[in-house]
Amino acid sequence: MEYGICNLAVIPLRAEADDRSEQVSQVLFGETFEILEWTERWVKITTDVDNYIGWIGRLQFVMLGHIARNSMQQEPPHLTYRAVTQAWKLIDNTVVYLPAGSSLAFLEGTSCKIGNDKFEIIGEIGEREDIATTAKSFLNAPYLWGGRTHFGIDCSGFTQVVFNLNKIKIKRDASQQAMEGKAVDNLKNARLGDLVFFNNPAGKVTHVGILLNNEHIIHASGKVKIDMIDNEGIYSAEQKRHTHKLHSIRRFF
Repeated sequence: MEYGICNLAVIPLRAEADDRSEQVSQVLFGETFEILEWTERWVKITTDVDNYIGWIGRLQFVMLGHIARNSMQQEPPHLTYRAVTQAWKLIDNTVVYLPAGSSLAFLEGTSCKIGNDKFEIIGEIGEREDIATTAKSFLNAPYLWGGRTHFGIDCSGFTQVVFNLNKIKIKRDASQQAMEGKAVDNLKNARLGDLVFFNNPAGKVTHVGILLNNEHIIHASGKVKIDMIDNEGIYSAEQKRHTHKLHSIRRFF
């Protein structure tokens, strides 16, 4: 088996080996993956963070030995918590701008190492906050299919990264997340941090958000925003209508 690690701020994970192919997710700085297949310009991978399969460019990562990868799995690295953290690449005096949720592999003091490159983390690395504070830090982030950062994020990418920053691992897609956790029978019994799922007319789960209280939800729809919620679903004061139909509620902590 072969493994790799992302040495760039964020790279697109595509459905097919083509620059024009759909972005299904993103791989953040320091995240690792297993290599499944090679082509001339592309590599098919499965990510370690959520077992998501897709294609990345061959020039957008470095190889990682199995011993180093096992070490990272046994002792997960520190994460970055700011929307942007600067990492000074010592070999050429350039800066990489890391999104929140980046993994600081093999951190010693304020330096981390990926492949042959050392990165000096500028400023305080920071510590995790509570679910509500983390979620609200993403307010106004634009919706981006497959996105996982403050500069573009989709609904399940939003819930996943917020939970990841609070040491809770969940799957990547809303339909997958809806199968995890513990069921909450109704909105009255729900609480802060519960994930609420919504379905399309065919009954398929297509949307997810994080409950702030029994009346408000934060979610990514057009942008990350706070809307009202009731037993019917999400009500948008801006659009003056219900926009998403309530499917289920799940608790993860």
